[in-house]
Amino acid sequence: MNPAEQYLLRAPEPYREMMWHLKSLIEYAAPEAQLKYKWHLPFYYVGEKSMFCFLNFRKNFVDLGIPKGIELTNSHGKLIAGEGRKSLRSFRFENLTDIDDVVVLSTLTELLNLYQNPKDKRS
Repeated sequence: MNPAEQYLLRAPEPYREMMWHLKSLIEYAAPEAQLKYKWHLPFYYVGEKSMFCFLNFRKNFVDLGIPKGIELTNSHGKLIAGEGRKSLRSFRFENLTDIDDVVVLSTLTELLNLYQNPKDKRS
């Protein structure tokens, strides 16, 4: 078992169950994403160097962090900046019933599209 999965298994409940659920949503939305362990957190990468998202449990919630979150439409209004973050956005969940699978999956699909169809930076 890799260190990222060990992190998920060592998390206290209810965070462990929430993160395993989010893990399944991430892997469903982006089957090519690779789970790695970076900065003591489970990170998903698309390609070798592109950080897709990460999972973290905090004192009162689970954070599904999205490094390129500022580039998403956030039409549902559920992504937050928090803690002075400039480009990173995240979902925060206090319990399993807070997780709206449809919202998370549509956000991850939009994010994956950003990685697969990057904007032309020359214009």
